[in-house]
Amino acid sequence: MFELTRRRKIVTLILVDSLLIIAANIAAVYFMRPFVAIPREFTLISVSLSVGFYLFYGSVFRVFSRINRYTNLKEMIAIFLAVSCSAFTCNVILFFGDETYSVRLVIFMYFLSLFMIIASRLIWRIYIERKNMRGTSNEVVKNTLIVGAGEGGRILYNSFVGSKTASDINIIGFVDDDPNKRNTYLSGKKVLGCISDLPELIQKYEINMITIAIPSLSRKKLRSIFSLIEPLHVKVNTMPSMEEIASGKISTSRLKKIDVVDLLGRDEVKLDIDSIKDQITGKTILVTGAGGSIGSEICRQVIQFNPKKLVLLGHGENSIYLIDRELKINFKDNITEIVPVIADIQDREKMFEIMKEVKPDIVYHAAAHKHVPLMEYNPKEAVKNNIYGTKNTAEAAKAAKVKNFVMVSTDKANNPPNVMGATKRISEMIVTGLNEKGCTKFSAVRFGNVLGSRGSVIPVFREQIAKGGPITVTDFRMTRYFMTIPEASRLVIQSGALAQGGEIFILDMGEPVKIVDLAKNMIRLSGYSEEEIEIVETGIRPGEKLYEELLLDKERNDEAVFEKIFVGKIKGYSLGEVNSFLDGLSSNQKLLAKELVLFANASNK
Repeated sequence: MFELTRRRKIVTLILVDSLLIIAANIAAVYFMRPFVAIPREFTLISVSLSVGFYLFYGSVFRVFSRINRYTNLKEMIAIFLAVSCSAFTCNVILFFGDETYSVRLVIFMYFLSLFMIIASRLIWRIYIERKNMRGTSNEVVKNTLIVGAGEGGRILYNSFVGSKTASDINIIGFVDDDPNKRNTYLSGKKVLGCISDLPELIQKYEINMITIAIPSLSRKKLRSIFSLIEPLHVKVNTMPSMEEIASGKISTSRLKKIDVVDLLGRDEVKLDIDSIKDQITGKTILVTGAGGSIGSEICRQVIQFNPKKLVLLGHGENSIYLIDRELKINFKDNITEIVPVIADIQDREKMFEIMKEVKPDIVYHAAAHKHVPLMEYNPKEAVKNNIYGTKNTAEAAKAAKVKNFVMVSTDKANNPPNVMGATKRISEMIVTGLNEKGCTKFSAVRFGNVLGSRGSVIPVFREQIAKGGPITVTDFRMTRYFMTIPEASRLVIQSGALAQGGEIFILDMGEPVKIVDLAKNMIRLSGYSEEEIEIVETGIRPGEKLYEELLLDKERNDEAVFEKIFVGKIKGYSLGEVNSFLDGLSSNQKLLAKELVLFANASNK
């Protein structure tokens, strides 16, 4: 089957343009013949020169290598320059070399050639657009409004028109809050109003879909738009970010569904690139729990700063294999040596051996058991992994003279009613208690629930929605602080750069979110109503709290050390007192759980 490759397209374009120039010359000769005597030799010379010089200047201005279905002003300027330079050169040669030279004829040839070539491009573009709009899709045509009549809106509209999605989408117009754009036209479509007019416009034009074409739009603004149109049951999409487009992750015409993450109502914390770069570039970094949700994302963020060596330490061979493979594929051009290590942080001897051999500059400790109800049934395992595993890793790091040690903690460590939170609070005291002047800088990072991580409600809700419901919520009153996996990982990395030793860093995560509201948003974003997907209250599970807190009131510090990052005024037992407590732990599971919770809560007093 004949395939129209790029090379064949260029050859076809050269042939078409050459034929158009020949046609323009012949037409000009026949038109001017009643007024000017034109020898046949002059016509042949003129045609030959016009074609030859046009092909030369066309190559110079890249006329033939452009995608013609997207013909715009830039393409037309390139054609204008190629034809103009060609005509000028021909004029000079003919003026000095041929006595039958006619200025009127040459000028007429020039304008006719220019018109015919540009017209051919525009006709082709119109043909492709009409073809795409007719399409063969069985999809119902969606009346669509584009939010944002700026550059993003223009790019998005043009990508729709020139793509195969054109048959499925009917762009009604634009909306924009800029009053100067009201009733103006962008790419032939009218700016119909501002964002507050959306409910009225949706009803008036029977809109099926809203597409937000403002890549820089804040989450707070996005949430307000969603809240405004939510009762109207209209599908909402966003244009991909320029970063996603540039990286090739997604094309402009492929819309991005609004995720529940986008509705958190606050923007993510950004990194201080300079301080991070100085800390990581050219250094050896070790990440425990590197195969987990947080650990793997820390690795993805860290490797972008080109460390000398990145050690991926984890207990599960499959998860370490996957992150190792991913990094080696996606960052194959990086100078970083990636070293996968299968090891259990509970193995004290092994951890000392690894630290001594690797000699990392920074350790990010993300390995932990974090499932609250499971740890209620398995307190011994929680102690072995979360407490003794952390103790082994931290002490091994100190013995190896690691510069920075950052532990990943949780908001559940604050006033914990459960085993998981208690073990994390005790781990915090171990880590901060190890800090000494002139030695390893130990710090911990405390944040809320991480959306999309293992154990998060998001994957569970998605699975339940896919099955047709119901969605199960333990208690409709329950609230949680939420953040994204990349944001949590950035916080850990940033905290390492900020650490002076002994701190517990806290992120200002905004207002807590009701779990039931999260479930409702996910239902709506999936295209269902609450009548179709039921939400069921199942009762609080063992160890769960209704409300999570990052700090007690007395521990709050209003002075930020970085954007939305604070150091909590958290006191606790000394390292000696913690070790004495651990030495006397009960072997009875139920008693052990009580001892852990009582000791952890007493440390806050």
